[in-house]
Amino acid sequence: MSKQKPEVLGRAGAAECCPTLLTAPLDEEQAAELAPLFKALGDPVRLRLLSLIASRQGGEICVCELTPAFDLSQPTVSHHLKLLRQAGLIDCERRGTWVYYWLRPEMTDRLAAILTRPATAADTAS
Repeated sequence: MSKQKPEVLGRAGAAECCPTLLTAPLDEEQAAELAPLFKALGDPVRLRLLSLIASRQGGEICVCELTPAFDLSQPTVSHHLKLLRQAGLIDCERRGTWVYYWLRPEMTDRLAAILTRPATAADTAS
């Protein structure tokens, strides 16, 4: 196993390895792979859940803290969390009777990279 640290790519590095929507059209396979991620984020409840999870200090939150934030039943909140998990945007772990959720930043970084407008000479001049 390599002990080298992975290189963190900046905006230019990401553009070289991962074309954005503005630099190249998605092929059929890429579109099929990304559609479930965007679909999961297309619901206001799931978008709020992702935001609550992502903004939590310490990086994780108990479902017992998420449920009261919504005027929804616990099974409905759990269903939305399940869809976010299936899309790969969050992950979870059961600890006793509670389930704790955290963001999978590599997935949101991937979405951000695809949506990021490539840097131009005008951007770097300012």
